[in-house]
Amino acid sequence: MERKVDEKILLRLEESLWRAETRFDLAYQERIFAGDFFEFGRSGRRYTRDQMVRDGGSPIAAKLPLSDFRITWLSDETVLVTYVSEVMYDTLERGNRSSIWSRSANGVEGWQLRFHQGTPC
Repeated sequence: MERKVDEKILLRLEESLWRAETRFDLAYQERIFAGDFFEFGRSGRRYTRDQMVRDGGSPIAAKLPLSDFRITWLSDETVLVTYVSEVMYDTLERGNRSSIWSRSANGVEGWQLRFHQGTPC
C-alpha cells in the first residue's frame, strides 16, 4: 500500500516541475533538487543543480497529466520515473523523459530529485 501512496506523490512532484507556481518557487526548488542533482537536457546540454535552482521563469505550456507515466522501483528508497512530455513552444515538442528520485527527509513529501534527462522524440 505504501508504494501506491508514494507513486501518487511522485506523479504530483514530477508534474510540479512543469507548473510555474512550483517550478519557479526558489524555496521549493531548494528542497526538491538533491545536492548532487544534474540533468541532461532535451537540447543535449548538461545542467547542474546551481543552473536549475533559480528565481523566476516563463510559464511552461506543458500538457498535464503527463503522458505514459511509469514508475520503476530500483530499491525501497529509489525510483526511476519515465514519461513523455508534450510542450507547446512555436510547435508541439515531445520528449522522452526520465528522472531518478530518492527518499530524503530534506525533500518535498519525503523525496528529492537526483537526476533528469530529456530526449527529443
